[in-house]
Amino acid sequence: MTDIPEAEAFILHWGEMGSHWGVNRSVSQVHALLYLSDKPLHAEEICDTLGLARSNVSTALKELQSYGIIRRTHIIGDRRDHFVAETDLWEMLMRITLERKKREIDPTLATLAELSARLEGRKDVPPHIAERIGRMHTFMGTLTGWFDDVRKLPKGTLITLMNLGGKVARFIPARKQSDS
Repeated sequence: MTDIPEAEAFILHWGEMGSHWGVNRSVSQVHALLYLSDKPLHAEEICDTLGLARSNVSTALKELQSYGIIRRTHIIGDRRDHFVAETDLWEMLMRITLERKKREIDPTLATLAELSARLEGRKDVPPHIAERIGRMHTFMGTLTGWFDDVRKLPKGTLITLMNLGGKVARFIPARKQSDS
């Protein structure tokens, strides 16, 4: 597959972008390779194709499986584990977003809730600190509530909403803009 320049460019770019998104470059490249592959690949094929060490590929496969965007499969007559990527882009987006929410947003929301509760009624703390932490907690809570509502929508509805883009604002009465 890397004899196709566009496939190689995609894999390299996906690896580069992954590092910008906080994902190890090797993990992103393994994902890109599996996403483009029309057949399940075993770890040695991935190592050979990408020129990665077996330990990097093993780590990448575990990470990608934890996100639920690749899965292990078996081939009759071959004892090795093979891997395939999720190719439904909406499903991939939802799985990645949900996992990142669990890892990054939920702990932050819990910390903000705890801090807000500890700051409530305190007179020894400047009021702007309690107000800003409380506002951040409210904002992140609203955002996660919105995400939970949106992810329950059928894929067709999500696609329609996305295609509407900013035009959907026509149906919402104008409100004063605020930070939260």
